[in-house]
Amino acid sequence: MDKGIAAIVDKIRALEEELEKTIEESGTRLEYTIEKQKISFEKEILKQHKKLRKGILRFLKESGFLRLLISPIVYALILPLALADLFATIYQFVCFPVYRITQVKRSDYVVLDRHKLSYLNLIEKINCLYCGYANGVIAYVREIASLSEQHFCPIKHALKVKKTHDRYLHFLEYGDGESLRKEQKTSEKS
Repeated sequence: MDKGIAAIVDKIRALEEELEKTIEESGTRLEYTIEKQKISFEKEILKQHKKLRKGILRFLKESGFLRLLISPIVYALILPLALADLFATIYQFVCFPVYRITQVKRSDYVVLDRHKLSYLNLIEKINCLYCGYANGVIAYVREIASLSEQHFCPIKHALKVKKTHDRYLHFLEYGDGESLRKEQKTSEKS
């Protein structure tokens, strides 16, 4: 990778780490703690949360007819997501050891914790579970796909790609066949 590009990438990663730290610290201002994956709020905060909970009937009334009408379409996506989750897990379990690719830890991507918030009603909790699962599975599958792409075809596209994964910057330039063959020979020996 070009030294100038590498320097910019390093700056971006440093800023991302700073952003994550700042976001994490803002969580402590909301007075919750995390111990062994268990999230706890102070009792006074929990009382305030329960006062903020919207009743289900009020929630449904405020949602509006059209939103309620299309909700089955929204939730129908759970089937292809669950299949993608299952097949990606099987794929990496079977194939990654053969190609010596480090397996992706699903729990790093599929995080389900927002449904535990006491200011959410049952429907909101289900919505939060669904969104956490959907976005987590998509991130999990993308990570598996990006590791596969890095192994089999680490070549940048000639056309602009929006929102590439982290490994993409280290891919070979489009049209650089010599570097690809050198990399393939190196990986065959290891």
